[in-house]
Amino acid sequence: MTWALAILGLVVLVVAGDALVKGAVNLALRLGIPALIVSLTVVAFGTSAPEMLVSIDAVLSGVPGLALGNVVGSNTANVLLVLGLPALFFTLDTSVSEVRKTYLVMMAASVLFVALAFFGPFTWWNGLILLAVLAVILLEQAVEGMRTRIVPEDVEGADPNMAGWKVAAFLVVGLVGLPLGANLLIENARVIATEFGVSDAVIGLTLVAIGTSLPELATTLAAAKNNQSDVALGNVIGSNLFNLLAIIGVTALVGDVPVAESFLRVDLWVMLAASLVLAPFVFTRMKMGRIVGTLFCGLYVGYLIVVVMS
Repeated sequence: MTWALAILGLVVLVVAGDALVKGAVNLALRLGIPALIVSLTVVAFGTSAPEMLVSIDAVLSGVPGLALGNVVGSNTANVLLVLGLPALFFTLDTSVSEVRKTYLVMMAASVLFVALAFFGPFTWWNGLILLAVLAVILLEQAVEGMRTRIVPEDVEGADPNMAGWKVAAFLVVGLVGLPLGANLLIENARVIATEFGVSDAVIGLTLVAIGTSLPELATTLAAAKNNQSDVALGNVIGSNLFNLLAIIGVTALVGDVPVAESFLRVDLWVMLAASLVLAPFVFTRMKMGRIVGTLFCGLYVGYLIVVVMS
């Protein structure tokens, strides 16, 4: 029953997160907010809402290790699993991707995140630093985006013909479902950790991280199937960037997020190494085929075994 409730919590989070994005995007556009601003803020934060609610709930519930594990584990899973699985079935031609600049920004954010972790727990001032960096990135994207006009139809989740009652329904489902799903997941994940004698950080790095990466996996699989490798790669890089800066940034303002020794010794370096593995595919014409997919998935399974057995 505990496992069933934890999985139910993940399902509720995914559904509620998607509903919140659709409702918030269409409400913002109806209020006359420019499509570019909606794309950079409402969509970006909305798609990260499940992870953010899980991390905040974890801190408030006294299991902050799960919050950090969620972010670090999700970033590792996003590269090795979310890109690895699609590469097994569809070749990702990353030579057509224009994500070099965003990738370098993500790597810089990753290095900053690891550096702050070595100074002890993530506190409110760490959170302000991360959010300030995010604000600068969003401002730079806004300035650059002004050159490429974004129309409402181009924004994820936008539907000019959506009825008002449906917008309200999506918002209600999102606002009610997110905290409910987060609470279900955290409470039952804590029970699972106790039953198996593992730390909350391990549950965050495995069960929660994989669960909260499922929306990215679905998006990437769909993009790979439609030969949209740039969307697949951009989705992962953008998600990792927001995980580091927005989720821990906001969570650290709610409460301190301690950094366990295991993170400093292994997990942060695995996350950084996984991000570095993308460099050849971002800067050269190398393609992600079945061999790369098998390697990525194998590395991820090996990492999970090490995490659980340690």
